[in-house]
Amino acid sequence: MADDFRFGVLGTPMEEPDVPRTSPRRDVEDPVPDESAAFRSPLPPLALPAVVHISPWVDPVVDRCGHDPRSAYVEQYWISVIGPTATWLVRRLVRGFDDHPDGYDLDVEHAARSLGVSVSKGAASPFARALQRCVMFGVAAARSDGWAVRRRIPPISQRHLVRLPADLQDRHREWIARTTTTITLDALQRAHTLAAAMLDVGDDPATVEGQLLAVGVPPPAAEEACLLATRR
Repeated sequence: MADDFRFGVLGTPMEEPDVPRTSPRRDVEDPVPDESAAFRSPLPPLALPAVVHISPWVDPVVDRCGHDPRSAYVEQYWISVIGPTATWLVRRLVRGFDDHPDGYDLDVEHAARSLGVSVSKGAASPFARALQRCVMFGVAAARSDGWAVRRRIPPISQRHLVRLPADLQDRHREWIARTTTTITLDALQRAHTLAAAMLDVGDDPATVEGQLLAVGVPPPAAEEACLLATRR
């Protein structure tokens, strides 16, 4: 398939990011824990075959309140946590679920090349480091039959939010204020109609949400409409 990837061996784990070792009090804004068991302790060496099976990580809480990895929210706030390569990687993996909701096989070498990175240095390669960060921050997880990837990513935690530049923190507070209101059916229908029309004329799905926001569609309606339109 077009989106298949090829992969070698992901050897020793990368160095963990600079984060507190003790579990801080989670802010009341956090709907889910922001760290997985893999993040709280050093990751063991991970070995992958050339072809890896990718399956959806089912999490009722995050699936309900989280954000599509292709959304503007993830691009603005999560990218500084997991890094740009890891962000593009999880976007590419989640895109595969649009055509194969139950999972698909992945050729990692092909995927790395399509993202403009290499796997030739194994665990030291940019692709391997990006994948490891996805695991560290609970975006992906190793399973006996391959890899599970979240369809939706939880809101950024307060601990990570305070590390963002001040203007992004302010923007996030404004975003929270705008999204605490209920989405009306009329707003969602309008957003969905606009999103479908943009996709029908060939607009890049990655740019549709931003265009909806630019014409005044509320953020939650824009994100939900994009998700519905891409799954038609």
